[in-house]
Amino acid sequence: MKIITLHSNEKQLIKKAIKRDRQAQKLLYDRFSPKMLGVCRQYIKDLHFAEDVMINGFVKVFKHLSSFQGKGSFEGWIRAIMVRESISYLRKRQFVVYDDDILETGGDMVSVHEGLLDVEYVQHLIDELPEGYKTVFLLHAIEGYGHKEISEMLEISEGTSKSQLFKARKLLQENLSLRGMSPKSKSGIKK
Repeated sequence: MKIITLHSNEKQLIKKAIKRDRQAQKLLYDRFSPKMLGVCRQYIKDLHFAEDVMINGFVKVFKHLSSFQGKGSFEGWIRAIMVRESISYLRKRQFVVYDDDILETGGDMVSVHEGLLDVEYVQHLIDELPEGYKTVFLLHAIEGYGHKEISEMLEISEGTSKSQLFKARKLLQENLSLRGMSPKSKSGIKK
């Protein structure tokens, strides 16, 4: 049995993967797929569909790998592809519905101290949101996109993006309150 030296240097792996080195591609996939499945899963409730989207995302990663210029993190570049793939999946399935009634943004924002709420529980609360609310919430609160970027990505107005975020936050607050985790309680949630 021949022992193959595994290249831990990301730049070398990327160069080899660009040249269609299957082992380098597999190493990159193995390194990033767990996190990227998590990204897809945030947007897509069903794990099997999230896996399909992630795999399609990696096909695009390897197809367009030569366009990665080394500026910024490679993981961030892959993550952006996974987010776009997830949104594309939702759009194709027409699961995302946006309404155009615009509410004033404001109100209290719920923030969760890291580690005090179970990650699976928080994901469950996010999964309960209507798809439009959930998508805008994830893009803004998790991915850090601004409303202008979100509106372009989802082909909605900035006002609709703001409205969806406001409604998502409000529903999350209500769901936390219903479960006895009021923003004013000592459960790790604060206003």
